[in-house]
Amino acid sequence: MSTLKGKNAVITGSTSGIGLNIAKAFAEKGLNIVINGFGDKDDIEKERQEIEKMGVKAIYHPADMTEPEEIEDLISTANKELGSVDILVNNAGIQFVSPVDEFPIEKWDAIMAINLTSSFHTIRSALPLMRKNGWGRIINMASAHGLVASPYKSAYVAAKHGIVGMTKSIALECAEDNVTVNAICPGYVKTPLVEGQIKDTAKARGISEDEVVRDVLLKAQWTKKFVTTEQVSELALFLCSDAAENITGSHVSIDGGWTSA
Repeated sequence: MSTLKGKNAVITGSTSGIGLNIAKAFAEKGLNIVINGFGDKDDIEKERQEIEKMGVKAIYHPADMTEPEEIEDLISTANKELGSVDILVNNAGIQFVSPVDEFPIEKWDAIMAINLTSSFHTIRSALPLMRKNGWGRIINMASAHGLVASPYKSAYVAAKHGIVGMTKSIALECAEDNVTVNAICPGYVKTPLVEGQIKDTAKARGISEDEVVRDVLLKAQWTKKFVTTEQVSELALFLCSDAAENITGSHVSIDGGWTSA
């Protein structure tokens, strides 16, 4: 794997969970980092400082992923303060579980805005910078639900299918520009988002949380193990390497065999 030291990465939804772990994994390889997301200001600042202790620059941008102007400012600020945007990881996401006939319209709109449309806006702003520099890596965090469906998740499944399709299309547009565009499709990862899904699914299905884990979540993953944030981060690092320069327009599953069945 070639060195990535000194390159600059923007990671949306990176104040916790998968995104934060990716930010730290990238920083360990010498990449400067822009983290983004909501949360307690003191906790976010603590994480930013921890990243900087790895000997890299780390900045926080509070862009709301439902606001196109703020997203554009996220990318332009990263470019101004770090000098370039070499890697973009679109990780921001939310979830809501409900039967479709009871699905709140505002929840549908929010999931589409954050899980799908925000990636359009970040890519639209970052791609010209990558083309100008002659190198770039875009990773869209999809899901096993970008390939298969589950009940009560109509908005999330629709958004993640959209991410996979958008990934393919944009990859073709920049295939000769030394910019790759790929989607990572994790199965269930034990993150705060999934913890929330466990509670919501238990309520929606009228079963216990233990039953949700055993009979709903890990039932689909043939390894019977949650995917770890570290495993997702290592895959993201690989997709940024020279060894992966001919991997573009792909969806890469890391789901314990879920989508193989």
